[in-house]
Amino acid sequence: MLCASTALAQKHDFWGDEKKAASIPGQRAFSSNCAGCHGLDGRGSDKGADIAGSVNVRHLSDTQVSNIISDGISGTGMPAFHSLAGPQVRALVSYVRVLQGDFQARIPPGDAVRGKEIFFGKGECSNCHAIAGEGGFLGPDLSAYGSALPAKTIRDEILKTNRTEPAGYRSAVLTHRSGERLEGIIRNEDNFSVQLQTGDGGFLFIQKSAVRALEPLGRSLMPNNYQERLSPSELNDLVSYLMKATPSRAQSLATLEDRTK
Repeated sequence: MLCASTALAQKHDFWGDEKKAASIPGQRAFSSNCAGCHGLDGRGSDKGADIAGSVNVRHLSDTQVSNIISDGISGTGMPAFHSLAGPQVRALVSYVRVLQGDFQARIPPGDAVRGKEIFFGKGECSNCHAIAGEGGFLGPDLSAYGSALPAKTIRDEILKTNRTEPAGYRSAVLTHRSGERLEGIIRNEDNFSVQLQTGDGGFLFIQKSAVRALEPLGRSLMPNNYQERLSPSELNDLVSYLMKATPSRAQSLATLEDRTK
């Protein structure tokens, strides 16, 4: 399904590079004073509350948040930061609002349960992609693909109509001397042989002396008609599944053990 972007197939960094993060007003002060308890993304830890996704915190005014930062909350683990000057406190409040906005972008737009059904059914995503060891192998593994990406980024990638094949996923049509045509992904190739993985996941090792032609397919194997194939609500469900499908560490280890047996 998402054979297109190598960059998107990799895990998304929360703020990109360090230079970009440091340029956001209040980010440095947040990292130094707040992240130890509330986490770098503001979503909390065993030491501090979720201040990015909490409805109660989101409904507080800027003045109320400023007062909490300056004066703390008596009887809780929230200390007072009397050492922070007014401009620093205001920058912190602004940064908390940035974190809350990012959290909003990370809210799944649909039903992940229905999205799983679409992934393995109508959407035919599992023909090429696997999640937690289930699915195909022609495309990149999507187990952690949506774990940190906003919904819009995932949806835009699904709906993209003009894709560039990522490295390692070069599609081709192989014509055997017998006239048989095979379509798949070239996994290995040298001067004497080619290894082709076909849509059913099988590997074919073919001597080039038996190959009449080996031509690039010239396009990604991922369909480019999801705008017509899926309704807007089905797209939202599929996006939600990709956002929430990240397997637990135990599941990942179990899958790794199964594949190495």
